[in-house]
Amino acid sequence: MKVDAALVHIPRLRRYARALAGDAALADDLVQDTLERACQKWALWQPPAAATAEQVQKALLSWLLTLMHNLYANQWQQSSRHRMVALDEAQDTPHDPMPRLALQLDLERALAHLTPQAREVLLLIGMEQFSYGEAAQMLGVPVGTVMSRLSRAREQLRRLMEGERPATTVLRAVK
Repeated sequence: MKVDAALVHIPRLRRYARALAGDAALADDLVQDTLERACQKWALWQPPAAATAEQVQKALLSWLLTLMHNLYANQWQQSSRHRMVALDEAQDTPHDPMPRLALQLDLERALAHLTPQAREVLLLIGMEQFSYGEAAQMLGVPVGTVMSRLSRAREQLRRLMEGERPATTVLRAVK
């Protein structure tokens, strides 16, 4: 299988990166970095033995998303502060001609307030429709950790969407 096989996954990679990073420019950079890393490490990827073409493509997407997750985690850890979209500073208009847009902005704002670990799990399972096992494999954590993070992320997202103010303290991930 050639590197060109990864090109069909760019729209899904971009959608996941956009939701993960919260910014189109950062998402595009993340997708580009992911594809560059995939080209560099292409010899390491092995398609599943005796798999159908669909299973090979799903395995390739999983591998690409794993690369993206690792790149994002490294970038997030290396930065001195989180790169988040300043949705809190967005103007609030008293007259809302497009209520659906307001709901979308509320959801984006709420997602931006989740920890990166919670956002990753929520997006992989909720948006990308991966199983708990697949998400655990991509993130390099046990399935129980995925389930726990997902539960906490959903609860926090629900509270934020109901109007609760986000916590101001930032917790650091400790190994």
